[in-house]
Amino acid sequence: MRPGRSRFAIALTSSLGFDETTAPSPILSDTRQFVICWLDEKTDLNTLKDSKQREHLMTDLRTLQSWWNRRDFLKRSAAVAAGVYAVRWGRAAAADMPLEFDGSKFLLKAAEPNPKHGGVVRMGIPVRPPHFDLHQSGTIFNLGAMGCMFDNLIRRDPRDGGKTIIPDLAHSWQIAKDGKTYTFFLRQGVQFSDGAELTADDVKATFDRIAKPPQGISIPRSILFKAVGEIKARDKYTVEFKLSEPRPVDFMMSALASGFNVVLRKKTLEDNNYDLRKVQVYPGTGPFRSVKYTENEVWIMEKNKNYWNKELPYVDGIEFYNVLPFSPEMASAILANRVDYVFATDPATYRKAVATPAMSTVTHYQSVLHATMINNKRKPFEDQRVRRAMHLALDRPALLEVVKDVAPMISGGFLYPFSDYAAPQQERDKWLGYQADPAAAIKEAHALMAAAGRGDGIKGLDFMVREIAIFKLWSQAIQAMLKESLNIECNLRTVVDSVWFADAASGNYDLAIGGLVSALLDPADYFNAWYGKGGPQNYSLWSNQEFQVLSAEIDREIDAEKRQDLIRRAEATMEQDPPLLPVAWERIHELWYNYVKGRNPQNSFGIYDTVRHDTVWLDKA
Repeated sequence: MRPGRSRFAIALTSSLGFDETTAPSPILSDTRQFVICWLDEKTDLNTLKDSKQREHLMTDLRTLQSWWNRRDFLKRSAAVAAGVYAVRWGRAAAADMPLEFDGSKFLLKAAEPNPKHGGVVRMGIPVRPPHFDLHQSGTIFNLGAMGCMFDNLIRRDPRDGGKTIIPDLAHSWQIAKDGKTYTFFLRQGVQFSDGAELTADDVKATFDRIAKPPQGISIPRSILFKAVGEIKARDKYTVEFKLSEPRPVDFMMSALASGFNVVLRKKTLEDNNYDLRKVQVYPGTGPFRSVKYTENEVWIMEKNKNYWNKELPYVDGIEFYNVLPFSPEMASAILANRVDYVFATDPATYRKAVATPAMSTVTHYQSVLHATMINNKRKPFEDQRVRRAMHLALDRPALLEVVKDVAPMISGGFLYPFSDYAAPQQERDKWLGYQADPAAAIKEAHALMAAAGRGDGIKGLDFMVREIAIFKLWSQAIQAMLKESLNIECNLRTVVDSVWFADAASGNYDLAIGGLVSALLDPADYFNAWYGKGGPQNYSLWSNQEFQVLSAEIDREIDAEKRQDLIRRAEATMEQDPPLLPVAWERIHELWYNYVKGRNPQNSFGIYDTVRHDTVWLDKA
């Protein structure tokens, strides 16, 4: 019945092949390796490899062994713009020198030549926010439509799928030699949509809230900033982050650039007691403004005519139509051209789009683990033997088969399976719970249940299911697997997003299937957020002392080989004491009509960092 596990070839973006040269005033780095490039803001990254006009500012480049936190940065990465840097992330240590960057002349433009202004782009995406607070959110159901109303301190470049960090509200920055002080210089004259000017006080208030959420506020990415001790507004346009201990520069800059970490007005936060969950529209500095919101139907945006980057946005407006991921409604909307663009569509629709000359398609990884959470505070799930038995009982190739016509997924364990951090697939496929033949895993699961005093099974479990097609299908399959293998009986309870997130956060469930989202590929992010004690997405309420010690060491360790050993030890710990039941890791099919330009999601890691759509334009007469 099981033909064996599928093999997935993971293709990493090739090195850009930069030459190393010296130049006046070297202005980088910590323990990683940097190459500075001075490029025109419309440079095509694909042309860089053979370009003879590259200037690189770097001294003492040593051996290049990859370890960074985004798939393409595992090798090398390039940035674009006048004065914008290209970064090469590796394991080898370079001399500690301050990192400075002057991007005061940089303004983002579309990658394509001669972009056109005008028109309204129609996007078919989930527009079913569980609430309206972007910082407290962890779902595209918020960010997909709301992101275009805001800006970040620094951002991911939409022209290269988000692989590169470029200026945003901060045009320049300095990083101290000891890696403990980050200083950002803000653009002047930037206005919020209510007419107030952006100042360093707004940035400070924003990141104070993210780094140390007030009582009753839960922000999934706060864990990224646990090394931040103090944030200062040095003057009206300068903000300074003081770290209690150094972190890798790439990690901190990526944390700041996360698409969710938009800059808000200090007064907005104060006026709403720092909780925006029920505030549908609040001031932003972004390229679009809200015009009309119809719940579960459409969110209409118009161009911000006072946007600080006068070149952007190109379109006059965006209409976000609510269609759920992988749904028939999404498929019919794009194929009938009722919308111009969709993401997260089903494989059949993707194949039809590939065969349609008027359409473009891209498939890339997504920063999401789909998993079944296990409430560790309820009996018998405090017993790791029961949780491991359930982990071993899942037939993961069968679970991929269940959704193969609905969503493009890949199998994996507790770490992103396509990253260099995780055990290689050929090694993982030998572990119990991942083998093509499940017999040995089921035998071990029975022994564990018997040792835990649960040889007769468990009855009456509350299995909460998020109301999305893949979770409905998987929950039924998991319900059957647990019953057949371990005599564990579950009652399925399907709920809308707002109920799922509320009940998951409060522990009102036995089992709960849904998605976990990370900002970074680096385990220092999601180890803390998903599996760490008190982590904002640790819905299972799992706590393992050995893992916590390892995770803290991983956060601080700079040596790549030592760090990798710590990560593998943490992975082995979770296999024996599962915090949750990994189901599958997500991939994304993005589809759009050829007249839609400025969407460049190739080789993206997720969809959360490039949702502003300011470089999107329509090639129509």
